[in-house]
Amino acid sequence: MSITLIAVGKMKEKPYRQMADEYLKRLGRYAKVEEIELPDLPEPANASPAMEAQLREREGEAILGRIRSSDYVIAMTIPGRQWDSPGLSRHVDDLMSRGNSSLVFVVGGSLGLSERVIARSDEEMSMSKMTFPHQLARVMLLEQLYRAMKIRAGERYHK
Repeated sequence: MSITLIAVGKMKEKPYRQMADEYLKRLGRYAKVEEIELPDLPEPANASPAMEAQLREREGEAILGRIRSSDYVIAMTIPGRQWDSPGLSRHVDDLMSRGNSSLVFVVGGSLGLSERVIARSDEEMSMSKMTFPHQLARVMLLEQLYRAMKIRAGERYHK
């Protein structure tokens, strides 16, 4: 099994980077894990909706260039499905049992994901109805994936 996190933007703040690295290391016991950080395109002040759409499309092209046809893609979106931790673990287990050996989670930039990336995705997932900084959301996603893998392996994980 392999898990890839494709994210627009670089983790610049050291505490977030340290937490992400720790969960990436822990996840490595259960799966081949890769994190791909793509450049966050600069957003001009007072960008028009058309300019924002253009930036999303350019970021989307970079994302799509990293996705293989065999990947099962989960786009992180606000309206996506929310899971509790045991449910996410069961879902990952179900995906794996159906032959999806390469899971790719996609976190967009500050403007979100392009329609083409969402269309390519096999499903959408949401961390919460609340909004979080992208760096924190990435750490939360990695922690939840680690928790799901521990649950899937029948190992204890504190609540």
